[in-house]
Amino acid sequence: MARSGRLRSGAAGKLKRWRKGHSSDCNPETRQHRLAARSRFCSRPAEKSNLTVDAVKLHNELQSGSLRVERRSDSTQLPMEEDDAAEAATEKSSGTFLSGLSDCTNITFSKVQRFWESNSAAHKEICAVLAAVTEVIRSQGGKESETEYFAALMTTLEAVESPESLAAVAYLLNLVLKRVPSPVLIKKFSDASKAFMGIVSSQACGSSTSALRWILSCLATLLRKQDLAAWSYPVTLQVYHGLLSFCVHTKPKVRKAAQHGVCSVLRGSEFMFGDGAPEHHPAAPSTAKFCVQEIEKAGGTKEATTTLHVLALLRDLLPCFPAAVVKTCCETLLRVMTLSHVLVTACAMQAFHSLFSAQPSPACLPAELNAQIITALYDYVPSTSDLQPLQTWLTTMERAHINLGRLQKDLCWAHLPRLFSAAMNCFLSPHSQVVAVAAQTLETLLSECVAPHVEDLGTVSASAPAPAAYLCKMFRSVEEGLTYRFHAAWDEVLRVLEVFFETCGKQCHPIMRKCLRSLCDLRLSPHFPYTAEVDQAVGAAVSAMGPEVLLEAVPLEIDGKEETLDFPRSWLLPVLRDYVQGARLGFFTSYFLPLAATLKSRAVEFTQAGKSVEAKIYDTLQWQVWTLLPGFCTHPTDVLGAFKGLARTLGMAISERPDLRPTVCQALRTLIHKGCETDAERAEVGRFAKNFLPILFNVYSQAEEDGGSSAQRRSVLDTVRAYLTITDPQMVCGFLQKASEKLTSPESSEFARLSILDLVVAMAPYADEESLSSLYRTIQPSLQSKERSMQKKAYRVLEEVCAAPHAPCQAFIHSHLQELQAALLDSLKSAASPAKRPRLKCLFHIVKQLAAEHEPFITALVPEVILCTKEVSVGARKNAFLLLVEMGHAFIRFGPTPQEAMQRFLLLVYAGLTGSVTMISCTVLALTRLFFEFKDHLELSVVEQLLQNICLLLASRTRDVVKAALGFLKVTLLLVDTKLLAKHVQTMLEALGNLSDDMRRHFRMKLRNLFTRFIRKFGFELVKGLLPAEYHKVLVNIRKAEARSRKQRALRQAAAETDEEEAPLAQPRGESMEEILADSEDEEEEKEEQQRSKEWRKQARQKGQAWLKEGEGDEPLNFLDPNVSQRVLATEPGPKRSRGVSHDFQMSEDGRLIIHEEEEEVDDDEAKGADEDMADVLQDVGLRSKKSQKRRFREEPDDEEPEAGTYPQYRAGGSGIHRQLNKEPGFGAEYRSKKGKGDVKKKGQLDPYAYIPLNRSRLNRRKRAKMQGQFKGLMKGAQRGAKAGRRSRLKAQRS
Repeated sequence: MARSGRLRSGAAGKLKRWRKGHSSDCNPETRQHRLAARSRFCSRPAEKSNLTVDAVKLHNELQSGSLRVERRSDSTQLPMEEDDAAEAATEKSSGTFLSGLSDCTNITFSKVQRFWESNSAAHKEICAVLAAVTEVIRSQGGKESETEYFAALMTTLEAVESPESLAAVAYLLNLVLKRVPSPVLIKKFSDASKAFMGIVSSQACGSSTSALRWILSCLATLLRKQDLAAWSYPVTLQVYHGLLSFCVHTKPKVRKAAQHGVCSVLRGSEFMFGDGAPEHHPAAPSTAKFCVQEIEKAGGTKEATTTLHVLALLRDLLPCFPAAVVKTCCETLLRVMTLSHVLVTACAMQAFHSLFSAQPSPACLPAELNAQIITALYDYVPSTSDLQPLQTWLTTMERAHINLGRLQKDLCWAHLPRLFSAAMNCFLSPHSQVVAVAAQTLETLLSECVAPHVEDLGTVSASAPAPAAYLCKMFRSVEEGLTYRFHAAWDEVLRVLEVFFETCGKQCHPIMRKCLRSLCDLRLSPHFPYTAEVDQAVGAAVSAMGPEVLLEAVPLEIDGKEETLDFPRSWLLPVLRDYVQGARLGFFTSYFLPLAATLKSRAVEFTQAGKSVEAKIYDTLQWQVWTLLPGFCTHPTDVLGAFKGLARTLGMAISERPDLRPTVCQALRTLIHKGCETDAERAEVGRFAKNFLPILFNVYSQAEEDGGSSAQRRSVLDTVRAYLTITDPQMVCGFLQKASEKLTSPESSEFARLSILDLVVAMAPYADEESLSSLYRTIQPSLQSKERSMQKKAYRVLEEVCAAPHAPCQAFIHSHLQELQAALLDSLKSAASPAKRPRLKCLFHIVKQLAAEHEPFITALVPEVILCTKEVSVGARKNAFLLLVEMGHAFIRFGPTPQEAMQRFLLLVYAGLTGSVTMISCTVLALTRLFFEFKDHLELSVVEQLLQNICLLLASRTRDVVKAALGFLKVTLLLVDTKLLAKHVQTMLEALGNLSDDMRRHFRMKLRNLFTRFIRKFGFELVKGLLPAEYHKVLVNIRKAEARSRKQRALRQAAAETDEEEAPLAQPRGESMEEILADSEDEEEEKEEQQRSKEWRKQARQKGQAWLKEGEGDEPLNFLDPNVSQRVLATEPGPKRSRGVSHDFQMSEDGRLIIHEEEEEVDDDEAKGADEDMADVLQDVGLRSKKSQKRRFREEPDDEEPEAGTYPQYRAGGSGIHRQLNKEPGFGAEYRSKKGKGDVKKKGQLDPYAYIPLNRSRLNRRKRAKMQGQFKGLMKGAQRGAKAGRRSRLKAQRS
């Protein structure tokens, strides 16, 4: 069907045209549709009306959906004024020729039912045949089964005479045969095949092939349903060979139907999937013989059309043949490839590719035959300048070796070195695509053929026997890619080497050391462009081989005794840092620790000598050496034996070296999280907790001058937390007791007490119940301390204990629940603002564990929680809303029903509406959040009462209260059903209309959003009628904005649909059935075949010719050369043409580019929905955080205070004192003349030029004259400059 808005091809010439500018001078002369409409509306028609009882009934049935497809003929329609007899006649007339189609109960013909609306004669014929057959089956009392349809259609097939009816019956038979039971088709095989073959013989030479196509499909289905015994009869093979003969038919659709049928028989016969299934189909040898004979019969003809058809068939059938037949077919394919016909060679290569990709069984493709094919294909290697054939050859060889590796690993490895050598020659191709495919081929072979078996080899040396020798040859081939003749493809060579190192580096490092040295020397070359690729390749070697092997092959050449400060291999240190893992921790102790100590002492010497630059260099080097430690702590192999020799050094570095403290702490955390994988390793590292934890405690308790910056202190605290996870609980209790003693000691400073409390927060979750009781008694006075920091830290301790999932902490909470409640209520009045966040979080965890008898405790907390919803701290507000919701869940848990529990809880919250202004606004925010969370548990009367109370609060004179009430209304519009909301829309709008002028002006944007939602829900007229006149202008503006948004949205959707790949327009169809019924056994495969045939024809047009590559210089072309096939090119030799530059811009119909500016924001009201309009409200009730806030709230307890440098920096902008001082000069400013106008030439720089920048506003028609003037002025200026330059040159020549 043609697309809307487009005319069919050839229809444009039939339209009446007006002269330009005269399309609206007068109405057209022909007005038949207007006259017809006027006659119907202004007068009664003279003839009988088409509005009949039958038509009305049909309309009603279609509307109700009870009738899917049914049409009445006009000859049976009766006027509405007729009596009951006429109605009865109308009822009887509903059984028309389409009744059998419309109410056909067999789902096999469901796709036919969509043909009833088609204007095609062939479609109508199909519908008529199906309707007639259905009526015949019903008249004989049938059940409309597939067998009954098969019998009726076979009878009809013998009776029909016209080609159209024959095609229609064949199409229906093709559909129903797939569902007929197999025993029926086996029994009726003789009769059905005889009838089909008779039609095939009569239609084979005819011009119309539509019936032939479907009959061939029916034959294939019939053969596929036969059992194994039937294939021993000659008649079955005779029928099959008849189908097979059409695989080289000249008509494409007939040929494709036959090829599809043959493939379905050989690969999809039912007996091939049973228990006693044979290895191959009985007809497979004869099929292969037919293919070979057809290819040999076609010979080396110029077009080779038949050969191409047979090759396309073999591409699908080769994996189904037995081994002996496969060998014969492959030999034939190889002989055909010697013809040097480009398309034949490509199709033969595709056949080989499909054979290897199918991964057939050894009964089809033995490993020896696979290896022989691989060897033979080396005689057909295309030239390195031939793009597409060489890519096809590489992918085919890749699949061949992968399949050979699956069949026999040793044989595959024996053939891999030759392929590696041939693939490396492809790296010399001038085409980058060939180089990329060759690299991908080698990487795939390494990962799929080599990697699974490389561990079985052990350590590979240069003199190792096979199969290790094959691996050495492969690596030497790739290593040769580092020579200069491969310099254009070094990036791909380095990627292949990276994969080689990853897969084989652990076993093959003895043969890779020379390559590593070459890589490092290559990286030091001046202007080497692939340093990143070298770093990745060396990094892969580090990960696979380990740093010891790398440094043996490529020494670091840094020992602290250098005479110069070049350090040519210092780049290895960052590579080692990024890639080392799974190494020996002892190697770091034995090699890098002494090196770091030597470098540090050398730096100290230079510092004492006053050589600050040299000192800084050596200090940086020793710091880089220490940064390797976290990598060595990632999955080390010798934790049990090596950590004890390193622990003392690490402890001294933490306490004595502030510059190394973050690195060492990171290494310890990495070792604990990623290095201790067994219980023994965790116990070994945890054994040193008694040494590390006191050091870390002391460092953290020191002031910032000694203990480092705040970032270092956080790193130390994170390390303490990590170490506590593997520390013995008894040791933790001992540390906790000592910390409690220091807390109560009068000698401790305030900073020390706060630091100790941070450490106590970290240790508390790992203590036992007795230690927690003692700790609680220690911190309880601090809960009411006047020092805000102490109070906050005390609450943090309590929060960690309440939130910890460990059994001692849970037991402590249950045993001290009453005591905790009393303490928290007593400290309510003395709770400072900074302590609100941890206090609310602590209450949150306690409320989770309360039962119904603790309801008074929750009741006492309600006022505090409501007030905290407007705390200064973002975290406090967030926790207040979380606690409020948890209290609601607690009331629901208390019962008796959720509705009664929520009503009881809301009564407690309502009390806040009688308090101060701040309390009222906080209460409204709390009610908004509760309504959002528990809307399903609130009764209708409660919601209505709540809505009325909020509407009354809109009359308040306080902005905070009105703001909270407006937020509640927004949430209500989002959540409440429109029918329920309609009862109160008048109340809400009247309350909004009665706002004072000050409130209306202050909340104008909030009101606008509210009115927009009201208009969307209830319509413009209703909202306008319920609001005062001063709001009408805003409402009209909203309506216009909504209309504009809808229009822009529609335009964007239309543009998006246009950008998508459109289906091609329907072409004019002929009379043949295949052009009308684009259907086959599988519609998806049919579409793919059509697309493939289009691409095939396109390739035939483009690649039907071949080129001969002449010899170099005067060397003649030797046709007796065994490699002469490489001289036959499918790609035209010569310089490549530069393609047009592609861009991602859209283009309008008139050819203009559509460029969207980045600053332009597209508004889409429907897309953003509640997420944008409700952002501020959800933020106020704690459901969304601010998008841009000065300080983000973080969950971690140690990130409460804002850090230095986290506040956004001021950026200059505007004018005056706010102007940007370091403004970059405009483009071309360096050519501007300092004295006069215009630009001047600069020595050693490019010549200046003038241009007019692209700007969307230039597309405006009203500014076109201005643009023309700019261009004219530009051209005149250029001409004047050229004349002046010419005169000056002439004057200089004369002088």
